[in-house]
Amino acid sequence: MSPNRVYLDHNATTATRPAAIAAMAETLAVVGNPSSAHAEGRAKRRLVEEARAKVAALVGADPACLTFTSGGTEASNLALTPSIRDPRDPRPVTRLAVSAVEHPAVAAGARFPKDAVETIPVDGRGVVDLKAVEAAFARHAAERPGERMILALMLANNETGVVQPVAEAAALAKRHGGLVHVDAVQAAGKIPVDMAALGCDFLALAAHKFGGPAGVGALVRAHEGLHVEQPVVRGGGQEKGWRGGTENVAAIVGAGIAAAEALRDLDAFASLALLRDRLEAELARLGDLVVFGAGAERLPNTSCFAMQGVAAQVAMMALDLGGVAVSTGSACSSGKTKASPVLDAMGVAHDLSVGMVRVSFGWSSRAADCDRFLAVWSEIARRNQASANAA
Repeated sequence: MSPNRVYLDHNATTATRPAAIAAMAETLAVVGNPSSAHAEGRAKRRLVEEARAKVAALVGADPACLTFTSGGTEASNLALTPSIRDPRDPRPVTRLAVSAVEHPAVAAGARFPKDAVETIPVDGRGVVDLKAVEAAFARHAAERPGERMILALMLANNETGVVQPVAEAAALAKRHGGLVHVDAVQAAGKIPVDMAALGCDFLALAAHKFGGPAGVGALVRAHEGLHVEQPVVRGGGQEKGWRGGTENVAAIVGAGIAAAEALRDLDAFASLALLRDRLEAELARLGDLVVFGAGAERLPNTSCFAMQGVAAQVAMMALDLGGVAVSTGSACSSGKTKASPVLDAMGVAHDLSVGMVRVSFGWSSRAADCDRFLAVWSEIARRNQASANAA
């Protein structure tokens, strides 16, 4: 990162932690395939298993139930399939319920057919409607008692930072025999995550969101009995048959180091709420501000807002020219100018949602980063007011 620039798009991807970079470089210098039986292979296998334990600890999970993947998208696609088998309840899983604000990897239904996917609404804050969750599962249990339904609900939204009542929703789903998958990609390393407390059956992670490298993530299961008959990547039986292909050991090691540091630094990360709150207070003094998700629990690092009269693309370009990197939504939608489906689901008016800007701080952010953003935005707001006065 150039010393003349400020990076405030950490929800898209955060800075890789120096200790993770160093460990990855060291791992790359050592030969060995973790599936080989000789000493070199066993040494690489130990590195994978040590990293597995560290990543599992980040979410309070059993390392034996963690499968490394290429990222959160693959993890969710691996879990969300009608081929789920659960020895505790042999009924087939035939239907998927997703909240209206899910990441595209989940919103599209993953490996479920489109006609088997049901969308659960959210309120104006972006919080899932728990009554609708219960109604969907009760209806499915009544109409199809010989089948099961799975709920996919993100723990924290990547655009607004809104934290969902996952434990409550999971309890409702399980009351009617349902399963629960949680996309914890944005939450892990930012707020405490405990898989047992959430009550979920599957949980997805991505290392580049908590200071590891891009290209590695994980799917975690609540117990070893859970299984999918059709893996996404088939091969030589690596990862206990859940994902074929030689493991990316260096990236996995980096993920493990980053997970351990993120877990250690949770209290420090929580203090980023002070920067977020200061940023929003200062912005409110500069113009007619709307903060999306205000009033709901949010990630401490995320502010998603619009200022009346300020177009998102214009603001982002002005900020970029001013040396500040932000986002106008999910990184998965970069280059698109259409309104955010998340804000649409929240009932935000189109003329306001197309002005959405997301600022997301990270583990490496400093107060000076907030100062720089506000200095550039002040000029944007000044020009916007001048234009309004001239109209």
